[in-house]
Amino acid sequence: MTETTRVRARTQTQTPPLPDDAFAPYKPRSPEFRAAAQALRGLRQDLFRDAFAYRPLPRRDPGGPLIGRLPGRLREYATWTPHALVAGIGLLTLLAAWSAAESGATAPVYGLVLLVPVLLTLVRPVAAFWLALLAAAGTALFTDTYEYDDWPWQPEGFVAYLTVLTVVAVRTRPRTAAWMWVVTALYAFTTESVGTSYVNDSGAMLTVSALVLLAVSVWHIRREAEQTVTAQQTATEHERSRRTLLEERTTIARELHDVVAHHMSVVAIQAEAAPYRVQDPPPELEKAFATIRENAVAALTELRRVLGVVRAEDDAAPDAPQPTLADLDTLLANVREAGLQVAKAVTGAVRELPQGVELSAYRIVQEALSNVLRHAPGAEARVEIGYVLGGLGLRVVNGPPPAPSLVKPSPGAGHGITGMRERVTMLDGEMTAGPTDEGGYEVTVFLPAAPVGGGETGTADGDGGAA
Repeated sequence: MTETTRVRARTQTQTPPLPDDAFAPYKPRSPEFRAAAQALRGLRQDLFRDAFAYRPLPRRDPGGPLIGRLPGRLREYATWTPHALVAGIGLLTLLAAWSAAESGATAPVYGLVLLVPVLLTLVRPVAAFWLALLAAAGTALFTDTYEYDDWPWQPEGFVAYLTVLTVVAVRTRPRTAAWMWVVTALYAFTTESVGTSYVNDSGAMLTVSALVLLAVSVWHIRREAEQTVTAQQTATEHERSRRTLLEERTTIARELHDVVAHHMSVVAIQAEAAPYRVQDPPPELEKAFATIRENAVAALTELRRVLGVVRAEDDAAPDAPQPTLADLDTLLANVREAGLQVAKAVTGAVRELPQGVELSAYRIVQEALSNVLRHAPGAEARVEIGYVLGGLGLRVVNGPPPAPSLVKPSPGAGHGITGMRERVTMLDGEMTAGPTDEGGYEVTVFLPAAPVGGGETGTADGDGGAA
């Protein structure tokens, strides 16, 4: 016998054959079986698992639309409104059960049997449902069915059990409400089958409880839908604001490209021409200017590469230089042609400012006037420019639109203020924007800047007027 034959024989003797149903647990189940298993799993999770868990009913939000309008002490008491409502219904049930008891000895017991489940809904809702069902069965069992037309739900027991169902449904979820109704229906059919009375009010209980639980379930579903929509709207608005912020920064980077590129080009040209302006320059000076020129050219190359990343595919380089405050009169003329009455006032010594400051100031005035055209058509606006020590002050203010206006406002995306703040933040400036007491809107900006030329080019106290 060979070694392979011996190993095969040993394996056959040691390993027993698998039964035919060894893989039965891994066979796919039918859809009906899976649906039934899932339903039983839901029943176990909703009504059996942690049925006696401590879940106190939370207080109402003191900042709600109704409670928030109450004074301080009354607002504090109003947050306990749900607890007081449940306790009040339980107290009424206790009094009704006490008066309906057959004898004075059983009155306290009968009242407490109906009161305890109602109060238990405030701390242990699922346990309160089972206790209410047990109380209903106990009261039906010890009640003389021939003396009552309402069996197995006496009026006080009817109200107590319905209160428990409603509170538990409000505190849990729609699936739990459905399971409670199913259990109630099973109990009703059981009492009708084994009962000795020809009068049974279980149909009224099932009908009324179905309507109440359906209303609570619809309320749950609507509230969850509103919360989902609110969360989605918040996330969408956050993403839109973030995307607008990035787009605005990209726009600023594209606009400042010409400014930075101009200065770097001047540095490169002056560094290349400087050695020729000095007779017999030392080699160290020539090497230093050559290094400056190489660094300036390298910076220009990197600047163009970065601009290529932030520029859109269909966005071409601007053919004209970026605007400055010197082009503000042209902007105001275009705005006046669009129907906006705008006046301009310049105070202080007009001087040359860094090109980045001039460009940002121009764009801020442009965006502010565009907002006036969109949000307050027909209103009068005023642009104030103040050359102060250490920077530039801007103020764009408009009045309220005329009441009988034929042109309706056309609000935009609401991100114009975001773009202005980005420009101001980039220059370490300050900005405030908000409505005025007269019903208009005001934008005030201060941009710190040092003078470039050092000289004054003129002064103006009130240039331009409303067209």
